[in-house]
Amino acid sequence: MRTFVFKAYNNKKKNNVLHNQINIAGCVWNHCIALHKRYYRLFGKHLHPFHLMKHITKLKKLPRYAFWKNLDAQAIQDVVDRIERSYQLFFGNIKKKSKRKVNPPSFKKVKKYKSITLKQTGYGLQGGNTIRIGKKLYRFFKSRDIVGRIKTLTIKRDALGDIYLVFVTDAEHSVVPTTTGKTAGADFSMKDFLVLSDGTIRPAPQPLKKLLPELKAASKKHSKKKKGSKNREKARLNLVRVHKKIKNQRRDFHFKLGRSITQEFEIFCIEDLCMAGMKALWGRKISDLGFADFVEILKFQSTKTTCRIVKVDRWFPSSKTCNCCKHINKDLTLRDRTWICPACGVLHDRDLNAAKNIHESGVGIATLERGDVRPEEILAVAA
Repeated sequence: MRTFVFKAYNNKKKNNVLHNQINIAGCVWNHCIALHKRYYRLFGKHLHPFHLMKHITKLKKLPRYAFWKNLDAQAIQDVVDRIERSYQLFFGNIKKKSKRKVNPPSFKKVKKYKSITLKQTGYGLQGGNTIRIGKKLYRFFKSRDIVGRIKTLTIKRDALGDIYLVFVTDAEHSVVPTTTGKTAGADFSMKDFLVLSDGTIRPAPQPLKKLLPELKAASKKHSKKKKGSKNREKARLNLVRVHKKIKNQRRDFHFKLGRSITQEFEIFCIEDLCMAGMKALWGRKISDLGFADFVEILKFQSTKTTCRIVKVDRWFPSSKTCNCCKHINKDLTLRDRTWICPACGVLHDRDLNAAKNIHESGVGIATLERGDVRPEEILAVAA
């Protein structure tokens, strides 16, 4: 499956039709959530999605809910499916007694509801960069050709009010073999983002740090405007633009770095970090670097090549272990950026030493893998 995302032209009159349809989907979502809660309160059972769809079909015949007819029936069906998937995830989490907390689906503000999905009907490509959604024609910025047969079309909106068209097709990614023969390990660094085992440093742009004055100014202007006024809405849009710029710069850096790594190395080893604990310690800096998002993007990029991503267990003492004699320095603290091994006397850079240990452990795991293990599979080594 492949996904193609395009931005629709900013046609206010036509885009308002799509915004209204997404708002209707938000109303349907809240109504379905209320029915689920009421049904459970009365009968102590989960409401089956088939019965819910039959009930919605009857509701659309009533004058009070006649405006629901402006939304495609498959889009309404998808809202019901989303709620069902959320409940099944919630029930499955309870059944497994997982420590990870998963909440059941809840009510949402209509204006914050983000997307609708059309499956077989309700849309059609008209050639070029034109698409028919319902009875209206829309144009979008077609930056590349859509490959494969379209399975679903998702119409999304962001906080800025822009409309995006997300096509999911049945085409597969073409895998480009990585034949460089190189392997490397990397340690996530607060200072330099990535420190590789060969001594290479990949610094991060830190867009939040650079645009923080602009973000503070936009936030201050927004907070001073009167609630409900047009000036407050203009200030809100300006604030959203700054947030969007920060997000796009960070995401662009992650994708470019992930692509270069997967094309350069056949085996790339990283450490499985506890991001929640790191955010509790360093907060904004961790969010600015976006380690967790980068790992997901790196795994995705590895599916386009034969690069294998290996994760080393988070409890492996990569920073405290001497890369030369394997002595573990238990007295090492987070403030020690360089340290001398008490056993062999070698001076170590903390991040580079950790990257070398991660590389050795990760390559050791990779050599013991079976041949049918997928590149993105997460592996672990005991501490």
